[in-house]
Order: sequence, then C-alpha cells, then structure tokens
Amino acid sequence: MNQSIYEQTQAAIAELCEKAKLQAGNIVVVGCSTSEVVGSVIGTNSNPDTAGEIFSALHDFAKSKNLFLAVQCCEHLNRAIITERNAIPFAEPVSVIPQPKAGGSLAAKAYENFNDPIAVEEIKADAGLDIGFTMIGMHLKKVAVPLRLENNRIGEAMVLAARTRPKFIGGARAVYDENML
Repeated sequence: MNQSIYEQTQAAIAELCEKAKLQAGNIVVVGCSTSEVVGSVIGTNSNPDTAGEIFSALHDFAKSKNLFLAVQCCEHLNRAIITERNAIPFAEPVSVIPQPKAGGSLAAKAYENFNDPIAVEEIKADAGLDIGFTMIGMHLKKVAVPLRLENNRIGEAMVLAARTRPKFIGGARAVYDENML
C-alpha cells in the first residue's frame, strides 16, 4: 500500500518522537529538500505543494504532542531557522522571509503558517529529521545520537534522524543518570 507524503511524514516524526523519548516543550528541527522528495536532485526542483503536505504533517503532530517545530532553511539563507517565537523567546531574530528558491519550500510554508514566526541564525534542538540530505547537525544540541528509523523515506527522499543527550563529564569515577542516556 502506498502511503501519501503526509502519512509518510507523520510516521517518521511519530517514530522519532517515540525513539527519542521527546516530551512536551522539546524542539524538533527539520531540514527538507522537496526536490529530493519528488525524485529530483537537491536544490533543483523546489515544490511548494509537497512542502505543504510535509509541513501539515509535521505541524499537526508537533501540536498534538506540544512540541516546538523548527524548520531549517537551505544554504542560500545560511541554514537559518524558522520557528514560533515562543519556542525561543530570548533569541535574537534575523530579518528574512524564506522563499521556495531562497530558503526552501518547507521553510517558506513554515513562515506562512506559524502563528508568530521568527527567523534565527541557530537553535539547539532536542531531536531532528533530515529529509533528503539537508545537514541539520548544526542545529542539534550536543551530543547528537543517530537513530535508525523504519520509516526512513518520504517520497523519494531518504530520512535520517537524531536525538540528543547531555554530555558525559567526569571520568572513571563518574556516575551517569541512566534516564538521560
């Protein structure tokens, strides 16, 4: 049975949320090449309709779990982040409105659809989805831990995932909280 882009996206973020043990208030960063999702090479076929389906799935899921969604722009905007202002109330905003060919279709959809969008240069997210090799690592907290998803494709794009954990500090005599691993 073929799943829709919406269904594939919902399955991927739901699996990420479960495996990363995300809780209300956590931030999930998503980078997405809609070009890759529709079977083209990254940066060659930005698709606002596909972005709309993906954004709706991500946003619906994030709202249902009280998570904050952060969408990464493409390299033309130095991988800036679009999110809701209340996700990072003390962040210093930058002035940009992403477009399908300058920021990416998903970032443009996020900016259009968030209640109070803000663009920032960086964020430190708790987990993330990389749809189509968009390199989200710079926006994850230290230490990123790769997650192997069963739901690892959206359209034609590969989906990579990561969660984060606190750094281990101390040394040979240190004891670590098993709940934070």
